[in-house]
Amino acid sequence: MANEDKPEGGEPKAKSEKKPPQGKGPGRKKASEPTGPAPKYKRETPPRLKQMYQNQVRAQLTKDFNYSSAMEVPRVVKVSLNMGLGRAAHDAKIIDFAVEELKAIAGQAPVVSKAKKDIANYKLRKGHKIGVMVTLRGDRMWEFLDRLCNIALPRVRDFRGVSSRGFDGRGNYTMGVREQIIFPEIEYDKIDQIKGMNISIVTTAKTDNEGRALLQYLGMPFRQATPTGAAA
Repeated sequence: MANEDKPEGGEPKAKSEKKPPQGKGPGRKKASEPTGPAPKYKRETPPRLKQMYQNQVRAQLTKDFNYSSAMEVPRVVKVSLNMGLGRAAHDAKIIDFAVEELKAIAGQAPVVSKAKKDIANYKLRKGHKIGVMVTLRGDRMWEFLDRLCNIALPRVRDFRGVSSRGFDGRGNYTMGVREQIIFPEIEYDKIDQIKGMNISIVTTAKTDNEGRALLQYLGMPFRQATPTGAAA
């Protein structure tokens, strides 16, 4: 009886190689998926305001205050944005809108702040969400300051400059913003209500005069002092 595996020439047939199943379905290999965190974006050039500080502002401050070392020159350390929302204790949607808006303004996810104790007069219980905040450092800090001084503040209605009374005696400055819609990142049609925020700029200045000079050279539009006896 002839062997069925052999052809007419007498040589055995080569066994066919099994190919792994492809595509979707049980027992089939999954396509390779990317693992690990997404690659971080690297800037080709530093922020415009940071270059301005390094090339111009630092030399001008050294000349004005006669610093003997480059380490004495004041610099901006961080910027904090705080949005207080007392009504959010009874309406969780307010917090959700505030988180998205502050994230768009700062370019960084904010942290939700909670009440630390019960306050009966305000019907507030410990652990209730009452605000959102974010702290900016590095390039994001410089970019936010640039947008704040040159784009957002000039959009304030009847803007005449910011007050210079917001310094704390150690060169740090705090100001209030009544409407979040002055920032171009906010779409007016998508907001639920007008919200304000506090902006704190922390510097290494030792006095208010040094801190004011630093921010003024960076472009902070301080209000001109009204002469004594002049009409406000």
